[in-house]
Amino acid sequence: MGRVDLAGAAHLELVSGVAHLRPEDAIVEAMLRGWRSQQVARGLRIETIEARERLVRRFLAVTNEFPWGWLPGHMEEWTLSLTGEQHLAPSTIRGYQTGLRLFSDYLTDPRYGWGATCEEAFGPGVHPVPICHEWNTIAHLNEYEGDPEARPFARDELQAFLDYADDQVERAVTARRKGALAAYRDATLFKVIYGWGLRRTETAKLDLSDWGRNPAAPEFGRFGMLHVRYGKATRGSPPRRRNVLSLMGWAVEAVADYVENIRPLFGCANQPALWVTERGGRIKLAEINARFVAYRDALGLPTALTPHSLRHSYVTHLTEQGVDRRFIQEQAGHRCDTSTAIYTHVSSDFMNTALRKALAPALDETDGQQEQEEP
Repeated sequence: MGRVDLAGAAHLELVSGVAHLRPEDAIVEAMLRGWRSQQVARGLRIETIEARERLVRRFLAVTNEFPWGWLPGHMEEWTLSLTGEQHLAPSTIRGYQTGLRLFSDYLTDPRYGWGATCEEAFGPGVHPVPICHEWNTIAHLNEYEGDPEARPFARDELQAFLDYADDQVERAVTARRKGALAAYRDATLFKVIYGWGLRRTETAKLDLSDWGRNPAAPEFGRFGMLHVRYGKATRGSPPRRRNVLSLMGWAVEAVADYVENIRPLFGCANQPALWVTERGGRIKLAEINARFVAYRDALGLPTALTPHSLRHSYVTHLTEQGVDRRFIQEQAGHRCDTSTAIYTHVSSDFMNTALRKALAPALDETDGQQEQEEP
């Protein structure tokens, strides 16, 4: 049977009859080129492909072995170092393992011919073997593996945080300090994260043009709907887009005031970004984090609270208000309901109210029976 010209096949990446000064290095580079070709043929994003290649090169450096010398023990040792020495999250380690598993599967797939190529170059029995197995990789057992300390703001904490952000604007203006515009911008930014349930990246990449009208809510004007263009993507896929309906009038008033009265003072008429810096650029995630931590620590709030806690709060508070779960899922951009459930940390008051509603029919029936039994 003739060779199959699959994208990434060894015979397409190596020129026959050419002698290399360092054949081992030449074959490794050919393997990586072939893997890139295979992934491109599958329609994967270049960013994803490049990240996976960097991961393989790191593993090469750690093991100090060529891919045809890799063994399952190398994967086990590397995983232990990620867990014990670097203290990485299980989901992060699993992502790394998945990337290496894909490369290993590619090399050991006989259709691509790398096993035969290695035996021809380095001798019988020298070829890549599978290195990822159930016993040396992390199984995906849970829907959620994040930090158990992560939680939403309590309502009083949220109010204190947003009030403090507003106070910093007033103090800067009163003291005629530099940075009043940036303080106003960030106070509004935090309200938008909470008011529309956004992630930090989604927020930082917003443009002015992402706001639009919602015919069902004309009272919000041009801020009735927010088009999120950089939603969280699945692995290897482009960002997921979604439209988020405006729900909170006070948040709409805040962003409208910022857009109409404050943002023009930055002097960035040609900058499309919603959140601009005093130098005319787009705000960075590190700047959002720094401002959040400064306000949180000044108030003495728990360090478990992060900018993402504002998004948690959005889902939680809508749940407490009895908003339809499917609607919340669409607003938050979750692919499945279980993701929305992860973000739901309803208060004890809400739980007690729900308990009373659940018990009410049984209690009413009991009261009725007691009334009938009374003489």
